[in-house]
Amino acid sequence: MDMVEAKKLDARGLFCPEPVFKTNIELAKMQTGETLLVLADDPMAEIDIKEYCSKCGYEILDMKKTDNDFEFTIKKSR
Repeated sequence: MDMVEAKKLDARGLFCPEPVFKTNIELAKMQTGETLLVLADDPMAEIDIKEYCSKCGYEILDMKKTDNDFEFTIKKSR
C-alpha cells in the first residue's frame, strides 16, 4: 500500500472514553486522506473505536491485537 507516514496517537494507559476522545481530537486536526495510527490498551478500545469510526464515517484500514494492546490504522475519509 502506497501510504504517507501515518500520524501516531499513543492512548495506552487511558480508559474509556479517553481513547475515543483523543482519537476524535487528532482526526479533527487532519486532512481528508491522511491516516492516524492509534495505540490503545483499554479492553473496550476495540469496540469503542470501531463504533466511533463507523458512526463518523472514518475507515479502519487495519487493526492488530498483540497481548493487551490494540493498533488501529484509521483513514480520515471525509
